[in-house]
Parts: sequence; C-alpha cells; structure tokens
Amino acid sequence: MRGDLRHVDWRSLWRGLIGRDGSVAGRIVPSTGFTAQLTLLTAGAMAFLAVFALALSFATGRLADRWSQSLAQTVTVRISAPADEIESQTGIVMAILKQTPGIAEARMIPEEEVEQLLAPWFGPDVPVEALPVPRLIEVTESDDGFDAEGLSLRLTAEAPGAVLDDHTRWRQPLISAARRLRFLGLISLALIAGAGGAMMALAAQSSLAANGQVIRVLRLIGARDVTIAQAFVRRFTRRAGAGALGGTLLGMLAIAFLPNMEQAGGFLTGLGFQGWGWLWPLLIPIVAAGVGFFATRWAALRMLRAVP
Repeated sequence: MRGDLRHVDWRSLWRGLIGRDGSVAGRIVPSTGFTAQLTLLTAGAMAFLAVFALALSFATGRLADRWSQSLAQTVTVRISAPADEIESQTGIVMAILKQTPGIAEARMIPEEEVEQLLAPWFGPDVPVEALPVPRLIEVTESDDGFDAEGLSLRLTAEAPGAVLDDHTRWRQPLISAARRLRFLGLISLALIAGAGGAMMALAAQSSLAANGQVIRVLRLIGARDVTIAQAFVRRFTRRAGAGALGGTLLGMLAIAFLPNMEQAGGFLTGLGFQGWGWLWPLLIPIVAAGVGFFATRWAALRMLRAVP
C-alpha cells in the first residue's frame, strides 16, 4: 500500500479536487442527490411555515391593540323590557347618563348597526324588528372616568330593565389571549428554526459519511478538517438560503391571496402583513442561511472528529 502511495501525484489529485475558486466544495459535496434535495425541501418547507407563523404573530398583535383601543373608554347599557315599557325606560336611562359625571357621550345604537353586528351569525338580512333584541346605548367615558358601580345601582333602581355592561370584565381576557397567541407565534418561529437546523445537520452528516473515502484522501494530502468542513458549510448554506427563499416567496404569495376581512364576513382579523410589514418575511432566507451555516459547521466538525 505504501509503495502505491509513493507513486501518487498528490498535486494533480489536489488540483482535481479543488475548484477554480480554490475551494473543495464542488468536488466533495455533491450538487445533486438525496442530501441536496432534502436540504432544499426542508429549508423551503420550514420557510413556508415561518411565513405563516410570522403573519399570525403580527395579526394577533394588531388584534390585541385594536381591542385595547376600541374598548378602552366605552361601555354599553343594555335595555331589555316589555314592548310597552321599552321607550319609557330608554328615556330614563338617557337622562341618567346625561346627568352622570365622567360620561362624555351616550349614543343610542341604531338598528342598522345592530344588523351589522348580528350579520355574521344570522346573515345579512336580519329582521331586527322581529327579534327580541334589546336596546343598546354606547357610553363613552371622559378622561376622568365615572363611577361604574354607582351608575349600575342607579340604573337598577330607576330602570329595572337596564344593565350596565362593563367591557373591562371580558376585555382583558381577550387581550391576554391575543398576546399569548402572538407569543406562541414567536415560539413557533424558534421551533421551526430548530427543526430546520436539525434536518440540515443530519443531511450534512449523511453527506460526510457518504464521502468518507474522499475525506481520508484529502487528509493524506494535507487538508485540514476545518478546510473540509468549510466545503460542506459553504454548499449547505447556499442550499438552505435558496430553499428558504423559494418557500418564503410561496408563503408570501399564499398570504397575499387570503380573503380580507370584508370578504370573510368579519371573521378574519387581517391575517397577513400590512405596509412595511411585508419586508419582514424577506429576513427568513437570511436567518435560514445563518441556521444552516452554524448547524452544518457543528455537524461537519463533529463528524470529522469521529472519522478515523
């Protein structure tokens, strides 16, 4: 064996293994095959999911802000009374609200707006007049605020059919739920990045194991493990970036074709990106390339230390 190695033209072999740019990536790491397809598919799928996780995080953040702003200074008075008493109790409630300190405005919600509120559940042509729908009065409080408990007691005493609905009781749980959904979206992004990195590390180890004989020859001609690892890191980083770019573009296209709130009947909260927010998904390929770089480098150096 040693006699055969003496007659090997190591310089020619080295020149055959390296590329024109001086790297060994093109000769050691196959440009096609199972590992290449696995890396591209994994990066693309993870980037596609990351776009939706990012869109969910933005949408729930906007939802929490919108609920917080729209319900911050408003309460509702609901009047449920027999038909012959509804008008008189409505007048009494409006008079009480005008006399209550801390109330900036009290507005009777017209039937048209009530129909819009009920449309998602009962359809667009809701016969409000035929349904036992209570009268609704929207109350906007001033900056100083008002005594909600005192107002509720006075309404109960003077207008038995009137109930003060303080939105604070159910506003905070909804806002907390929206914020938790946003946090779960961020956690999902971290899990997607971790799963993608693990798959790329496995693909790099598989490629290294399949090229064990080439690695041994490179070591014989003086190549260091860092140089060999750089070949895998360079190629897998490019694959991760390319696959993630394709998955990101497909994800953004799918988000763009989602129906808006009007087309969905008000059930959607604007899932997607708005304005400059469309630039955020473009960071996903960069992050994917970074994850591929560190995952492949760790896997390659770890594998090379195990190869005799």
